[in-house]
Amino acid sequence: MTRTSFRPGRRAVVAAAATLPLVGLAACSSDTGDGPDLGGGGEDGEGGTEDAMSEVLASGPVADDDAISASAWAQTIKDNGQLKRGGTVANQVFSLASTSGGRPTGFDAGLTQLLAKYILGEGGEDKIEYIDTTVETRETLVQNGTVDCVIATYSITPERLKVIDFAGPYYMSGTAIQVRAEDAESISSPEDLSGKNLVTQANSTGIQAIEDNVESPGDVSTLPDNESCVAALKQGRADAYVLDQGVLLGNSKADPDVVVVGEPFVDDPYGIGLSQENPDAVEFVNTFLQEIIDSGTWEALWSATVGEVIEGDAPEPPAIGEMPA
Repeated sequence: MTRTSFRPGRRAVVAAAATLPLVGLAACSSDTGDGPDLGGGGEDGEGGTEDAMSEVLASGPVADDDAISASAWAQTIKDNGQLKRGGTVANQVFSLASTSGGRPTGFDAGLTQLLAKYILGEGGEDKIEYIDTTVETRETLVQNGTVDCVIATYSITPERLKVIDFAGPYYMSGTAIQVRAEDAESISSPEDLSGKNLVTQANSTGIQAIEDNVESPGDVSTLPDNESCVAALKQGRADAYVLDQGVLLGNSKADPDVVVVGEPFVDDPYGIGLSQENPDAVEFVNTFLQEIIDSGTWEALWSATVGEVIEGDAPEPPAIGEMPA
């Protein structure tokens, strides 16, 4: 398990996935992804998005003392002077470490920084310990208190709700398909995957999406992380990689040899993972999420990240508190 603390400084430009059904763009229900920083803004790849992200954080709300004291979960974080977030800083679109020593960038990274500021006050956005998690370790690290929360393109599912709580959903993604660029014209939907060899991540929502939507697939492989799945696809060991939008878009932005095709075919609501040992945490975080939605901060964060690579207005945020059946 890797722990990395980030302090203020210049930040790399980020791109993030849209929740819209766009051909050629998509993402995933893992919390891993790899690739170089995306360009934009200044000549060195920084500038416009960096400034917009700074404005988003500056406009973020701060909870009053009564709200903090009413939540044992929030009060403990404030007393500790730090938010411990489980996730990743290697996801090209949602949470990517800066190459210049600044804060991680992306939609999930920005949400984390806004939550830290909400609890810890001005400057709280720089008092975060980013603790690496994987699809195999997220629930365990939430349950044993290693992290205060997980914000990591973390799909809310009935199975996960049996062992941890979720605040949100704060973002609607969708299961999508990634293929080699040369196969983009022959594969565009789950119907095209019959007889094809598929890959997805172990313990991900992609497994159920394949079972429910692909008739008579070929071999279906489950691998431990995003990098392994991309390698299997590029090496021809799989014909398609099935996962939710967030990670797949990051892959395609980092590597032009893999592209996302068709439209998302299963909804994936992203939530903030919380321990069931802290029953007041869900209400507190949901209040935070509703505040940033009502104030326009959620839309500003979308525009500073997702809006950098997707044309059009920000979508409607999901309804806070609506859990999958």
